[in-house]
Amino acid sequence: MKQPTFTCGLDAALRLIAGKWKPLILFFLRNGPMRYGALKRSVRGVSDKMLIQQLKELEAQGVVSRTDYKEIPPRVDYALTPLGTSLVETFVPLCEWGERHADAIATVLVKQDAVSDG
Repeated sequence: MKQPTFTCGLDAALRLIAGKWKPLILFFLRNGPMRYGALKRSVRGVSDKMLIQQLKELEAQGVVSRTDYKEIPPRVDYALTPLGTSLVETFVPLCEWGERHADAIATVLVKQDAVSDG
């Protein structure tokens, strides 16, 4: 299989976290392992199908690990790998920026929705 080429480091990172839910999943795992149900409650709006798909992709990419405790009832935890932890550290400045500019972002999104609805 041919190695992918990237235009820059941002391109490489975005290919790992591409999708609506992956950054949020990673963000909520930053404080430690979570069970599926807790993760589902944290990532509001995600369907079971999409959450499972995104978790499988993140696991295959080596960013998230899955631990199955082989218990009845089933207990499975998801956690960041060292690669995932280093990736999530880069989200902190973006989160801070989003918090500082939340009002402006909300205004832009309302205008954008009005244009697409009209």
